Amino acid sequence: MSAAIDLPDGLVVIVKKECATCQLIEPVLQDIKGRDGVELTVYTQDDLNFPAEVDPRDDTELEVSWKLDIETVPTVIRVENGAEVERTFGWVREQWEKVTGLSDLGSDLPGFRPGCGSMSVDPDKVDALRVKYEGGLLHARRIELAEQEDEFEALFMRGWTDGLPVVPPTEERVMRMLSGTTRDPQDIVANIPPDLIDATVEKVAIAAVMAGCLPEYLPWVLTAVEAICNDEFNIHGVLATTMPVGPVIVCSGPGTEAIGMNSGGNALGQGNRANMTIGRAVQLVVRNIGNGRPGGVDRANLGNPGKLSFCFAERSDSPFGSLAQARGVEAGVDALTVFAGEGPRCIVDQKSRTADELANSIAACMRTVHHPKAVQGFDAILVLSPEHGARFQDAGWSYEKIVQELRDRLEIPSEELLVGVGGNAEGLPPAMTGKVINKFAPGGLMIAYAGGTAGLFSAVIGGWARGAMGSTPVTREVVA
Repeated sequence: MSAAIDLPDGLVVIVKKECATCQLIEPVLQDIKGRDGVELTVYTQDDLNFPAEVDPRDDTELEVSWKLDIETVPTVIRVENGAEVERTFGWVREQWEKVTGLSDLGSDLPGFRPGCGSMSVDPDKVDALRVKYEGGLLHARRIELAEQEDEFEALFMRGWTDGLPVVPPTEERVMRMLSGTTRDPQDIVANIPPDLIDATVEKVAIAAVMAGCLPEYLPWVLTAVEAICNDEFNIHGVLATTMPVGPVIVCSGPGTEAIGMNSGGNALGQGNRANMTIGRAVQLVVRNIGNGRPGGVDRANLGNPGKLSFCFAERSDSPFGSLAQARGVEAGVDALTVFAGEGPRCIVDQKSRTADELANSIAACMRTVHHPKAVQGFDAILVLSPEHGARFQDAGWSYEKIVQELRDRLEIPSEELLVGVGGNAEGLPPAMTGKVINKFAPGGLMIAYAGGTAGLFSAVIGGWARGAMGSTPVTREVVA
């Protein structure tokens, strides 16, 4: 996001006296300065008297180095018509001669010496520099705290937390977070219910800071926010229902491993920063931008711990592909699916040794989603673990085959579902007698492959009301 800077034509060199390689090439700079027809401009980061005899310009504020994205000194750049044409860094004689167009440079010097880190990328300086030279990109309202006010308690008192401490979103932290995306900070990500407030990339980045995200998580947060804020997913309805449901975010693709998401042991639990903070950031966007708060529009009578954060990755070694692939995304593409779901419920099967036995067992458990007599009204995700998945893999079953076999076992005679059957007041009206009804509507049973390699346990995540009056799962490719 570095801003442009006007450069003089000719050769531009960035140095610092503290760098041994910069000291080594001082005679080279003096040689270039003395050659006819060569325009040389040298910027020094730390000592205005270095290099001697070349009239160095002052870059002790590091503005030039920052705006030129200098990572290593010395760096030499050839500029034509105000635009950079070529650069090299450190000291490599052949490269310097190529960039400068000059021969016989530093013939009495070693042919190669590595450079030093630019002061503009010093970890102690980089956040302040980003704010100093790019802070104008931030438009969010600033909140001033009293000198003796505890910033963590202040965020609690203002109602901006989810019940746990949040990271104070300073300008430095927000600018660092924005480095994780190529989007413009003022681009609108989504209109956030229930108050229908436009959320910019900047505001989502603020929530990501508060949640504890790293910058590389931000594209996943932005995509998840886009995925829940539409008529299909219906986050407003998910908030307003008294059922204990919230956004469940299922991630897949090589990017999940690149950012360190957990798809293995304890994938649905605590302990992984990416899993926990991506889901938490999405919830903070809804809370702090859309004003979707418990006791307000959020009317859940019980809620569930997943409303703090429910985000996990699918294993990359899935023999069945990913949930995103099943929903039309190409293999190898980073994507996520949002699902309005409750907390996970464990499926225990220690004894099945064939695919048919395990399918019978899982189907029996899935029949109980929300209520054994509740049919067609709710979707579900089966989180299939590797040990259970191995039974299906051994039998050569695909994702589609597993879904179909489970659905075949979930065809239920209506006589078992009628009101009053089994002394249970729940159920279908007598007019449904004589029918066979599947537990799930077409497309309403999905599979995600995750979990540790040891343990004969899977899980089912029951959904909220499906369709136009409820919520439809939404799958999106992740856009950086």
